[in-house]
Amino acid sequence: MINQLKDLFRRRELIWILIQRNLKIRYKNSALGVCWSLLSPLFLILIYSVFLGLIRVPIHLPTLVSGIIVWQFHALCLGDSLHCILGNANLVTKAAFPRIILPLSMVGANAVNFFFSFLVLLAYLLVAGTSFGPVWWLPLVVLTHLALSLGLSLIAGSANVFFRDTEHVLSVVMLAWFFMSPVIYEPNMITEAFPAWVQWLFFANPMSGLLTAYRQTLLSHDPVGLEYIALSFAVCWAVLGVGLLVFRGAEPRFGDEL
Repeated sequence: MINQLKDLFRRRELIWILIQRNLKIRYKNSALGVCWSLLSPLFLILIYSVFLGLIRVPIHLPTLVSGIIVWQFHALCLGDSLHCILGNANLVTKAAFPRIILPLSMVGANAVNFFFSFLVLLAYLLVAGTSFGPVWWLPLVVLTHLALSLGLSLIAGSANVFFRDTEHVLSVVMLAWFFMSPVIYEPNMITEAFPAWVQWLFFANPMSGLLTAYRQTLLSHDPVGLEYIALSFAVCWAVLGVGLLVFRGAEPRFGDEL
């Protein structure tokens, strides 16, 4: 593991080049280019503000917007992971480099988009007069989020090389996962209504703890027990470990399948 990290560090310029390439591909032929990373969350906030104001639904807008922006990063990473190996068949079969750089650079490119979206979210929360929570916790939350996204991307990207139905299965899984996670609702709907074993099961979903941690940090929400968030974070890092093992086992056979 240490040697692999050293190898990735030596190839950091290649990783950055691939991140830039992924960003250029995303905004190819776009007049505004990377500015859409700022405009998309801004339009999202405006649309939800107008829509919720018209139908008068008692939903806390900062809670909803923060949940959707966090989920979008997660969903983009998983969606792009399906083609991070398949879409780079020429590189995989003809060049010698650690293949993990491909999903890593994909997550990095989406992290750049997420960074700009997060800046818009922070500006909106400041304008809305939101009380921030323990912001010093934010780096750990983001790092854990990146670990989960990379781990799942390694698994999904590897699986799609061998099983081309992975894309269709993932679309169904992501829809179910969205509603099983507190994206458009708050976790207290679960913690206050169900027994302890259901709460533990709910926070075994890593996105439950991540979304809760983001909101406690950004919105100063009523705290959920740290033991629940710790469970979600442990699952995130475990997923990264499993993803590394799956990718390492599948990597030697990529060339035969592409």
